[in-house]
Amino acid sequence: MKWTRRDLLIGLGGLPILGAVWWAGAAKVTGSRSSRDEILEQLNITPSLPLAVPGIGGEPVRIGVIGFGIRGEQLTRALGYATPQWMEEQRLANLENPDHKALEDFKRQEKLNVKLVGICDVFDVRAENFINSFSTEDNKIKRYLTHQEMIQSGDVDAVVIATPDHWHAPMSIEALNNGVHVYVEKPMTHTVSETYLLREAAAKSNAVFAVGHQHRQTLSFSTARDIVEKGTLGHVSLIQTNTNRNDDNGAWNYDIHEKASPETIDWEQFLGSAPKVPFNKNHFFRWRKWWAYGSGLSGDLLTHDYDRLNCVLNMGIPSSVSASGGVYTHNDGRNVPDVIQVNMEFPNFSTGSSQTNGKEKGMTFCYSATLGNGFNRPTIIMGHDATMELGNRLTVWPDGASTRYADMLEAEKMRPNVPIYQYDPAASSTDAVSSATSQYFADKGLMWTYIDGVRVDSTFLHMREWLSVIKNGGKVSCGINEGFDEAISAHMAGLSWKLGRRIEWDAASEQLVPVEGVDFDQVLLANENWNEQPEMVG
Repeated sequence: MKWTRRDLLIGLGGLPILGAVWWAGAAKVTGSRSSRDEILEQLNITPSLPLAVPGIGGEPVRIGVIGFGIRGEQLTRALGYATPQWMEEQRLANLENPDHKALEDFKRQEKLNVKLVGICDVFDVRAENFINSFSTEDNKIKRYLTHQEMIQSGDVDAVVIATPDHWHAPMSIEALNNGVHVYVEKPMTHTVSETYLLREAAAKSNAVFAVGHQHRQTLSFSTARDIVEKGTLGHVSLIQTNTNRNDDNGAWNYDIHEKASPETIDWEQFLGSAPKVPFNKNHFFRWRKWWAYGSGLSGDLLTHDYDRLNCVLNMGIPSSVSASGGVYTHNDGRNVPDVIQVNMEFPNFSTGSSQTNGKEKGMTFCYSATLGNGFNRPTIIMGHDATMELGNRLTVWPDGASTRYADMLEAEKMRPNVPIYQYDPAASSTDAVSSATSQYFADKGLMWTYIDGVRVDSTFLHMREWLSVIKNGGKVSCGINEGFDEAISAHMAGLSWKLGRRIEWDAASEQLVPVEGVDFDQVLLANENWNEQPEMVG
């Protein structure tokens, strides 16, 4: 029987389960229910269900937003508040393309028991937009000129932090020390030392701390975790995951607002701990391109891929990291690389083995990124018995040399080029995205998941979980411990690239192995390439 691409996407007979599609392919007896059931019985994979969280009852959670730029607006929409301008843009986009359903999704979103009470943004235009969009006669939103003023006001229960990276930890620590709940964007910290300071503050505080890795709500990742835990893949020795972007927005060349000036932007406050430089619109709106404020590919995008694999494999911090690359596609004054290759080594990691005990141990996590090409390279988890491609949809192929599936392969009930399992919660959905960058996030399962075939914003689910824990107790899926692993791993990649050497982690002492004469924080914060500044060492 001939196989078509549509057959592969939809699956044999299309078994819809909670909006997902299961696939079990039998090469010799295609379409045979008994063969399919035999494979599914052996795999014993449990379909993922949406996490049930207790309701967010009682008095509304009073929220202050710190930073109302691109991500700040997205987080505010996840809380149930969209600006009139955004809503009109989405309405027009839907008229042009009926498959563009962002506005419909937003209107269908469950209402959360929250109350926006304050905004803190150093750009007047953004702060005024927030107030004009969400302030009402019954709820006058206040603008705070500093995050300390907001946090110490007594008027907010929780803060949402969507600022440049170098402000994440200081603001989070201030909030935790004052008993204010925190939802902070990734990366959790900007330096190694503040990673420990933030962990200490979280341990001492009764406030709930969450890191914005919303993919932990994506159902395909929950299913992937079940697949790995049941030994479906066998021993995983290699992970390949990638960033592929090829447009100005994806390369952090965001639009510069026409009203930006020293009169409308508190430049000194924006700089904070960063080097004192004259007012620069490029730095303000495109801060991700400089180490002083951001962390480039290692902090902005590697963190996504690292954490979404860590939530599946629970691999923790690598024992060593090596990175290479450079500024090869956007020579525009930036000093973070736009092409990078990162190898993370986990020599003692194992997902179990179907072979002789002791034969298999260890794994390499390989992250490859370019901002100069958009060709889609999927995330691949490679085991001795099977390979899994992971995104919003996941697919599992048996390996021709598998030990676990040897009998079924010999009987041709399985073939290496035919998937034995597929989970596609969007099989019956047509989704439109507004840009290549949006497509990048969607493919990785970072924008939405599907519940009973209905598209749901993953960020909404992540923030709902945080709010539920605030009200009812419990544990967030990405808290301080997960954030600690993410931050240290990302810092190791940044340090390796800047120093041109392998960076090692001592798991027993929970410290980076020192490099003689090198201050790791000083290296991370330096705008210069460290290897070109030998006088800065020692």
